Amino acid sequence: MELLKKILVLLWKCWFIILTTTLVLTIGLFWTFPLAFSSRTFPLAYKGIRLWAILIFYGSGFRFDLSRNVKLDKNKQYIFISNHYSMLDIMVMAAIHKYHPIVFVGKAELAKVPIFGTIYKRISIIVDRSDARSRARVFRLAKEKISSGSSIVIFPEAGIPDDESVVLDRFKDGAFSIGISAQIPIAVYSIKGLKEMFPWAWTRGYPGTVKVKLLDIIETKELSLNDKNDLKELCFQKIFSELSTKP
Repeated sequence: MELLKKILVLLWKCWFIILTTTLVLTIGLFWTFPLAFSSRTFPLAYKGIRLWAILIFYGSGFRFDLSRNVKLDKNKQYIFISNHYSMLDIMVMAAIHKYHPIVFVGKAELAKVPIFGTIYKRISIIVDRSDARSRARVFRLAKEKISSGSSIVIFPEAGIPDDESVVLDRFKDGAFSIGISAQIPIAVYSIKGLKEMFPWAWTRGYPGTVKVKLLDIIETKELSLNDKNDLKELCFQKIFSELSTKP
């Protein structure tokens, strides 16, 4: 029985790869990529990104349980942050933001993936966290994207923890430095369920309902970079507290 379960999970994850690849080669290559070269057409490109995310998410057997403690303003830009357990976190953040075209800050390694990497470089801000010049470039490009009307998604853990017992890894500074410097609010989310439902292991996981919650929106207009660490700790504690709460 256990072997059969592992085989079914493996087949399910193979389906995920086939679905994702097919949508990259169709929506990504022929819709999103041609429209992602200009800030004027990026909102149209984002519709393709969001459709890609929704089709993968629902097509893989997942559903949302979305709740909000506060309400987003359709006319504002935000820095969106959340915990990061799974590659599906990316699909979650795109799918739930219909009115806020978002640009992801993502790791440079993904840019090397054939075809996908070409699209990824057009719709994301690439960062090599080992390179100080790359980190400085991210800071500049993020402010440019914000000024052109986009919001930014940053997973402040800067990666998925290797140790699955870690509830929430320590945050890096980037999201908070950008939020304060650009004087835009930080919207704090928690994503619960994907750690168990869609881990990196090929023979573990299952489709189900993902609980997504907008915990708070923190204004940065009265803050300076001297407040960065306090802001970072505040956001960390909000997400950690939610993730530590049992259903």
